[in-house]
Amino acid sequence: MMQASKTATLVILGMSMLALSGCGNRRVLKPLAGHTLPREPYGSSYKPNADQLLKPPVEAKPERTVDARVRSEERADDPFDLPPEN
Repeated sequence: MMQASKTATLVILGMSMLALSGCGNRRVLKPLAGHTLPREPYGSSYKPNADQLLKPPVEAKPERTVDARVRSEERADDPFDLPPEN
């Protein structure tokens, strides 16, 4: 009885994963019928399309080129690292 329950759960889980796997398809984004894209930014003649509006600016997701530390190192003595006052 317990084995049949586990098998049924696995079958249902597998089928639901297959059903959801098609939800991530990509296609060209277009506004809904009767709707338009947002207006161009004030004072600019450049009007971005849907793909350009969805791409985050560099400030939102900066790329890290160099890590400050590449290995573990002992910390130098910090004269401002004081214990809390009572």
